[in-house]
Amino acid sequence: MNIPALKWVRNLLALLLFFLPSLSQSSSSLAEENSWRILFDGRSLQDWRPTRFGGEGDVELEEGQIVLESGSDLTGINWTGEFPTVNYEVALEAKRLAGNDFFCGITFPVKESPCSLIIGGWGGTVVGLSSIDGRDASENETGHSMNFDSGRWYAVKLQVAESKIEAWIDQKQVIDLEIGRHRISIRPEVELSRPFGIASWRTKAALRDIKLRKLDGPH
Repeated sequence: MNIPALKWVRNLLALLLFFLPSLSQSSSSLAEENSWRILFDGRSLQDWRPTRFGGEGDVELEEGQIVLESGSDLTGINWTGEFPTVNYEVALEAKRLAGNDFFCGITFPVKESPCSLIIGGWGGTVVGLSSIDGRDASENETGHSMNFDSGRWYAVKLQVAESKIEAWIDQKQVIDLEIGRHRISIRPEVELSRPFGIASWRTKAALRDIKLRKLDGPH
């Protein structure tokens, strides 16, 4: 091989080595994105149904979002399709439009038991799981306070594994519970949200970009 050709090959290899990490990262990101199942596409409610709590507000589809009007007390939606019971992750965006209580209460399965992730409850600031060992989010070890601005979207991610429940808001971890011998349950008010539903309490809220993916094995 002559010298000009050898230099060309070396330059080509250097260029490939430079772009290879980016290509690998892009492929990984694409595979991750493809693993999500879209539960709300912004155009129709599909397998979602308003939850008949009694006293609920209207559920409307507006500009690519699901709007939960303030109810007395709860307004919510239920997923009527298949849903896993463990080793899964849910992601969505939620915001409070009016009111001062929880604008995103996600009821979800943990194997055979139901649980709820409450965001902005008990006067608008409490985040936590209800219920743990019979105690509400405001009373158990998962509960803590956060401030939420009305009209602002918050990215929520919930992960349920064999031995742990975790959650993040805007990429900040807010729940990290080792299930162990804890007794997992829900308040009776959200019984109709089972097995998977999202609700607000006396608060107008909006939801969008709801998606689900299964996780591989124990985490």
